[in-house]
Amino acid sequence: MKYVAGESVKSFLEPLTPTEENHWIERFQNGDKEAKDILIERNLRLVAHIAKKYYSENRENEELISIGIIGLIKAVNTYNPQKGKRLVTYASKCIENELLMMLRGEKKKNREVSLNEPIGMDKEGNTISLMDIMENDGIDALKQMENAEDVVRVRQYVEKVLSKREREIIVMRYGLGGEEAMTQKAVGKAMNISRSYVSRIEKKALEKLKKAFDNSYLM
Repeated sequence: MKYVAGESVKSFLEPLTPTEENHWIERFQNGDKEAKDILIERNLRLVAHIAKKYYSENRENEELISIGIIGLIKAVNTYNPQKGKRLVTYASKCIENELLMMLRGEKKKNREVSLNEPIGMDKEGNTISLMDIMENDGIDALKQMENAEDVVRVRQYVEKVLSKREREIIVMRYGLGGEEAMTQKAVGKAMNISRSYVSRIEKKALEKLKKAFDNSYLM
């Protein structure tokens, strides 16, 4: 590979014509290693063109091109001319897929980081994160939120993202209304529903709160 990070798009070689593409594909499939390099080098402009769509201030263009080249190499290695598509068409899809995989990986990583970022302090002065809160299945879960510095945001999310029934159950379960926290059984009795139904609604409500916190950190 003659590609060097930082090269301008203009410095990339011209794309292959259909006739040239067929010639080098045939040579590559007959074991010519030089043909593989030519197929990659002559499609670098395609990589740069597709990578442009994913450029942002927080992401280096060189990184995008490097990821795109991985997709191009995979395309060259797996291309089957018998399927009727040109290499450039098949490579475009492979390059796009590789870049999308990178973006999904970044999103997942950012989500994991946001869940572990501090959101406040408990009453003992210990730093707590959203992960600490959401992994705790017991009565202390929303009490920790109550003791956190961003309790106002917690209450806003309870009002904003939960349905009326979910809000009522969360308020009773975790004592957000200033009353003593109640067991699922007690909440069920008060609302004339089963304990298992309370549990299902509570779980769904906590997932909504988790998603609201998660999205606030990714914005």
